[in-house]
Amino acid sequence: MAFANPVKFIQEVRAEVSKVVWPTRREVVLTTIMVFIMAALTAIFFSIVDLLIRTGLTGVLSYFGG
Repeated sequence: MAFANPVKFIQEVRAEVSKVVWPTRREVVLTTIMVFIMAALTAIFFSIVDLLIRTGLTGVLSYFGG
């Protein structure tokens, strides 16, 4: 089993980190807002789907259940 040179490893890590394009504060805020909006829309969608399925299932069960 060969061990890598720790100094070379640190140099490579620093080189890779320097290539990262960090987002601006504005980009982070806008992305966070979009995530909250999409989460809310998804919650609303699944709530409506749940309501429709529950209503349909209740109707079917009450029709056949007596």
